[in-house]
Formats: sequence, C-alpha cells, structure tokens
Amino acid sequence: MLFRRFLILAAGPALLAACASSPEKPVADYSVQPGYHVVGNQVLDKNGAPHFFHGVDRPSLEFSSSGENISAGDFRLMAGWKANVVRIALNQDYWLEGGGASYQQTVLQAVEWAKQAGMDVILDLHWSDKGQLGSSSIGQQKMADANSILFWQGVAAAYKQDGRVLFELYNEPHDITWDVWLNGGNAGDFTAAGMQQLYDAVRSTGAQNIVIAGGLNWAYDLSGVATHPIQGQGIMYATHPYDQNNWKPPSSWDANWGYLTATYPVIITEFGSFDCSTSYASQLIDYADAHGASWTAWAWYVSGCDFPSLITDWAGTPSPPGQAVKDALARYVTQGEPTYVDASATAQPDAGVAVQLDGGASEAKAIDSLTAIDAATSEGGGNVD
Repeated sequence: MLFRRFLILAAGPALLAACASSPEKPVADYSVQPGYHVVGNQVLDKNGAPHFFHGVDRPSLEFSSSGENISAGDFRLMAGWKANVVRIALNQDYWLEGGGASYQQTVLQAVEWAKQAGMDVILDLHWSDKGQLGSSSIGQQKMADANSILFWQGVAAAYKQDGRVLFELYNEPHDITWDVWLNGGNAGDFTAAGMQQLYDAVRSTGAQNIVIAGGLNWAYDLSGVATHPIQGQGIMYATHPYDQNNWKPPSSWDANWGYLTATYPVIITEFGSFDCSTSYASQLIDYADAHGASWTAWAWYVSGCDFPSLITDWAGTPSPPGQAVKDALARYVTQGEPTYVDASATAQPDAGVAVQLDGGASEAKAIDSLTAIDAATSEGGGNVD
C-alpha cells in the first residue's frame, strides 16, 4: 500500500536488523501436492472440491534481506489463527543481485516453515527497481520491469515442483494504462513489463503453479480485466480494498472487482482499516464469502493502525481489526467454507491441469531446491513494501 512505504523507510537501521535464521540449510518438502487448478471461476483441489485461501500477509522480506522476526514460531502463530495461507512479500533485487543465494535460502526457509505450520504460501513480488538493479529506485513502482521477468524465471524454476506455492506477479500496479498493464511498455521513466510477460516467464520454466495478477489503482481496480485478460491457465485476479479516506468504499466493490468473481477466481490479497475499527474488515469478509472470493489480510506485522497491523506484538495479540480477521478464520473451521454456487459449474478445466495436478509429486521428497534456484538465476542471468 502507498501509505506504508515511508513509514518503513523512516524507521532506520533498527527496523532492518536481521533476525537469526536456521543454522541448517533449508530443504524443500514436496510430499503434499494439493493439485490446485482453475475451473471457471473457482480454484479446485486435486479431488475436485472448491478451495478458498484465507490468511494473512507477512511483510518485511521486501525491505530487509533477512526479514524481521521471521521464524518457525511466527508462522505457527499465524496458523494458530486458523489461517490456511500466508502471503510473503519479496524484493527482486535481493533475489537477483550477486546471485542472491543467501536471500533465496531465507525465502525457502520461510516457505518451509509456513508449510510445516499447515499453510500454503503466496510469493508476492512487492518491490522492484525500474529495470536498474541496485539503484535508488528500489521500492513499489508503477509496474514490473525487465528484471521482474528474470526474477520470476528464477522463482518459478525454484518452486515449480511445489503445488502449495502460488505466485503473485506484481503487488500494486498503478498510473499506467490497461494495455501497459497487460503487454508492457512506456511507464513514464522506465519500460514496464506487462502481466502477460510475467505470466509467460513463469510458464516458460514448466511451472504450473497458480498465478495471481492484481489490477490497477494499487491493485484495487479489476474493471479492465474483462477486456484485457491474461492469456493462459491457472490464473486468479487480485484486488486490494482499503478504507482510508473512503478511497475504496463498499459501494464501489461491485463495479471495480466484485463483478469479476462471476467469471474468474478472485482473491483479495490485501485489505485493512486505518482507524482500528472492525466494520470495514467484517463487511469485506462477508462480501468476499458471498462472492466466492478468497482473501489475505494486511498485515501480520507490529506497527499500529496506520500500517495497518493485525497484531500489536510478536506474541500475536490481535489489534481490533486483527480480532475481526481472527474471528472470521475461526468461523471457517467451525462452520465450514462459504456456501457459494459456482456460476460456471459446467466450465471445463484450464488447459494444462493434468500437469498441475501432478505438481511434481513423483519427485524425491525433501530435495534441496537451492540447486534449482542457482541454475535458474544463472540462466535468467505503495507501499511500504
């Protein structure tokens, strides 16, 4: 989100202090293959049952190469709220610069800790660089760039055997046209890479993981997707509703993104309240349930209502909006997933589903995916976040 960027950067070195990571080299476990695939406007699992992603966003790996307070225990606390997914924000420069081996290993460890806690993972490209690695432009830009293509080639190659990992192509596109959003092009002071290029970069590795694309207006606006859809399969679309200054009121949800739930799977990968109230979050969750949309709430991070934060301390004490999110997650466990009638129940699975259903399950368990990461990197060459 636009409002958070300066809060983080102003916090200085103390905020960026590294937390200790596991002394052992993280190892990937591919033993659980959920077989997620898209049919019509739903994500189904390997048994053909509708699957909804409900969880939280985890910042810090976009602004700190080692993350802040990221640990196995932290992911267990999220799972203790009954979250079934965590969205982890990433920085393409950390991944690409100097081979990025240490950062890539840190990301892999976070992914494995999340999975061990029982959650799926969304890897989100949050910060980019206008196509200039190591420049002063690192941050939330209008759109992805040429380096984002290299980033996704590397990430997709590293996680293509892991069906529990989803890829969110770019955090919050803004101030570009729908044509640039889809196909890339002139973004003012740099050349943007479009969603189609990012999607193609992922699929070029053989990865069949679910891919997520956020719309314009800081990912809120999905109105142009109807005329500018990404060509491919296994695609969800993301929206980011926030309540600050009545910027994205409930009255605008239908036209901006709610309509799309009739034809595509939609996930709200960020939402929040800046005044510590609970009404916006509760209303949004009810709307998402009624429209068959998944969601992840911003943010599992200690920083106050103006971040906005779901927790008030690293022990996982919920803020008022965090309590609303926690209560909703608990309801899914006790009352079941939302009752939703698929408007496209007769639709056929996307092309490539057979590949996605396998998801690499026949590969050896617990193999070291850093080999794949290194190989992909050599081949490939808002917001606070």
